[in-house]
Amino acid sequence: MLRRIAPKSLWGRTILIVVLPIFLMQTVITFVFFNRHWDDVNGALARQTASEITHILALWRDPPLGMTRGAVERMAREDLDLYMRWAPGQRIPERDKLNILSALTRSLTEAMDEAVDEPVWINTRGYADEVEIRVQLADGYLVFVSPRNQVAATNAPLFVIWLIGTSLLLGYVAVVFMRNQVRSITRLADAAEAFGRGEDIPHFRPAGAREVRQAGQAFLAMRARIRRYLHQRTAMLAGVSHDLRTPLTRLKLGIAMLPETEDRKALDADAQEMERMLEAYLDFVRDAQDAERSAIDVPALATELSDEAQRLGHDLEVDIEDDVVLHASPVGIKRVLTNLISNGFAHGDRVRLIARKNHRTVTFHIEDDGPGISPEDRERALQPFERLDPSRNTQGTGLGLAVVVDITKRHGGHFELGESELGGLAATLKLPS
Repeated sequence: MLRRIAPKSLWGRTILIVVLPIFLMQTVITFVFFNRHWDDVNGALARQTASEITHILALWRDPPLGMTRGAVERMAREDLDLYMRWAPGQRIPERDKLNILSALTRSLTEAMDEAVDEPVWINTRGYADEVEIRVQLADGYLVFVSPRNQVAATNAPLFVIWLIGTSLLLGYVAVVFMRNQVRSITRLADAAEAFGRGEDIPHFRPAGAREVRQAGQAFLAMRARIRRYLHQRTAMLAGVSHDLRTPLTRLKLGIAMLPETEDRKALDADAQEMERMLEAYLDFVRDAQDAERSAIDVPALATELSDEAQRLGHDLEVDIEDDVVLHASPVGIKRVLTNLISNGFAHGDRVRLIARKNHRTVTFHIEDDGPGISPEDRERALQPFERLDPSRNTQGTGLGLAVVVDITKRHGGHFELGESELGGLAATLKLPS
């Protein structure tokens, strides 16, 4: 249960670990203070006040020789700071006038019940700075008014305010400090995610705690090694292309000089297939390189793809929402859609391109009415150099869908194959806008 309700983010968990103990500690201190020290102090003051009232009552009933009741009143006022008044022939109210939120109510009530046998009426909410106590006697009642700070400790609100203020201050300092620490980790995660999409964050600099800076430096070193590897691979394949094109060109010239026979046609077809394969391999490598990202007008791109398909003798069905804009590599996205549309026309008569925007995602659906791909073969069809025998990919290098998957992942998107409403294959491409 604790695992379910605990924060999932590092920020939330850090705040919970740092701030929660501060408030728990202050809560425990407050509890101990109110239930031990402050309660004891209030009890002692209340018992002292009750004892003084008991003493005054004894003198009032039976004044010592030579002392009058007026002298008892003066002594209570001057020596004990108790204002008293005699109300002859009157009765005290039946119910006390107590402030249930005041801490002295309980201690004073208990002290008066223990010290005084006569009926007592207590008023703790009638005055801001005084407490009124009435004691019923046979022929009237005595009124005692005592300063509140003489009956109970009055500095509790200041203590509570001090505790709350300290807790808020410490909590704020902890939140600010941890926010700065977590921000460094978040920036590192954003830089890693952007690099995974093929983007670059040139202004990224490792910051924060020593361990976070070490992780940032390791990320920068890894990024440099990956870039160096990609450039080396591209340079190597470019060199291979240059070396192979020359003998391939000589081979094509030699085939062209042969007599028109069936053997010549077969050799010419093999040479053309070799050239297509070489171009496909180089395109696959070039697509893995970083490309400039910009805003793509999806309806305009769909119109361009429809015109290209029409020049090849195909009729592409287009269903695009207006004002759909995608921030991505124009060359990469066009290559993805071109591959999927070409595959659709290669195995079907109808191909439909659908684009929808939902919040921060642009979704493309490319559907055809061809034979489709069985569910158990769809995962294998996305692997490089895989050519499915039964119906769909009997020619080519098997890199078409692999290129699509690679470009999609580098844009931080998702690609999957499914069933088409037209009866064939449906390719779904989801990209962050």
